[in-house]
Amino acid sequence: MTPAGGPSRTDAPADPGFAAALRERAVCVAGLGVSGPPVVRALLARGARVSVVDAREDDATLDLARELRAEGARVLLGEHTLPAETDLVVTSPGWRPDAPLLAQAGAAGVEIAGDVELAWRLRPAGQRWLAITGTNGKTTTVRMLEAMLRADGRDALAVGNVGTPIMAAALPGGPRPAPDLLAVELSSFQLHWSATLAPHAAAVLNVAPDHLDWHGGLEAYAAAKGRIYAPGTLRVANADDAWSTHLARTCGDPAAPLYGFTLGTPRAGQIGVVEDLLVDRAFAADPQGGAEELASLADVVPAAPHNVANALAAAALARSVGAAPESVRAGLAAFAPEPHRMAPLGSVAGVDYVDDSKATNPHAAAAALASFASVVWVAGGLLKGAEVEDLVREAAPRLRAAVLLGRDRDRLRAALARHAPDAAVVEVEAAAGEDAMEQVVRAAAGLARPGDTVLLAPAAASMDMFTDYKERGRRFAEAVAARA
Repeated sequence: MTPAGGPSRTDAPADPGFAAALRERAVCVAGLGVSGPPVVRALLARGARVSVVDAREDDATLDLARELRAEGARVLLGEHTLPAETDLVVTSPGWRPDAPLLAQAGAAGVEIAGDVELAWRLRPAGQRWLAITGTNGKTTTVRMLEAMLRADGRDALAVGNVGTPIMAAALPGGPRPAPDLLAVELSSFQLHWSATLAPHAAAVLNVAPDHLDWHGGLEAYAAAKGRIYAPGTLRVANADDAWSTHLARTCGDPAAPLYGFTLGTPRAGQIGVVEDLLVDRAFAADPQGGAEELASLADVVPAAPHNVANALAAAALARSVGAAPESVRAGLAAFAPEPHRMAPLGSVAGVDYVDDSKATNPHAAAAALASFASVVWVAGGLLKGAEVEDLVREAAPRLRAAVLLGRDRDRLRAALARHAPDAAVVEVEAAAGEDAMEQVVRAAAGLARPGDTVLLAPAAASMDMFTDYKERGRRFAEAVAARA
């Protein structure tokens, strides 16, 4: 890793010509999801002629369509082709590149951008972005980074894929003045549709198979993550993750500084762990000969290894803009974990229950399973093309039993039979409904012994049985509470 140095770059100014050129420009907004309405309103405010296309025609979409039509947008519901005269498409990040409208736009030479790309081009002059992507840990790391920056007295806001749409929060004229610093969570989908995005500093936390059905394979998925390392962007890489390091070196700007974070003892140019301390040998005054203490492991809640890695990544990005060491500790103290991420639910009859419903892929589930010695594992759902052999093989010594649910549970059952044949397995065949998690918790309680942990870490998405991972975690917590 490159040792510490001065500032990585002069942040590129916003493009005032692009904002001016939106007036009377024909723009199609593809999708009315979370990001769609803020994009429509930002474009209308800048004088664009906006058409909106969404295949859904449910009551909520119809209500939203009425609102946007009253504000000046043309809204087309149901299946539609590209509106005539369109010269820019702003797509929802969830739309696949082979979606008919996007394919039509590409064939016609119409530019396609995502909401993040649009926000980048419209950002106020002087605003700096600190960007984070990775298969797992993005939301936690962004929230930690925001807390560290605020503890340092900075005007900072966490945006992106964290519940606050970037268009609604980051631009002038939004619900609050545009902040000076953005801690931006970016998915692989958002990065795929970002052409000119160039953050001040960026980190890839980790890369493991996920969303392969959308990207078409691991290489394409990783390449989308690597777009975060733009020309001039200061690079922060996970020294313990081969993909993260590879992307920082091959996708990033070789002229930009490269720093690392590690759960081991840090070398010069890295932030890491020495005994029970988080220490900085990247941005310290003397990274070759010394280190600066940032925090202790006790300041990281929960102190599971993957969460310590999140804290180290956030610290590196905060330090990249000059945050003081004591602000890292203060930020960690102020940070409150998001729901459904390794959330303890209490103990019943000597058995601990933990909700990690956000573990929607095998990589996240592996990190959760590694945090406990003896586990009754609640897993299953939509695997999205991911493989589970390595996950089950590595977790096998910790598994007392497993309770499986969801559409792709047969693949987990087969892997458990091969790699953890001594673990008892119960399948819950309930369809989507109120009692699925009651059956799951009843079965898990019957399999657990005092000292065990019943862990909801599904390794899969939830939409086959639940609205989202939040509902899945909430129903699990309710079933545990009822049993207690």
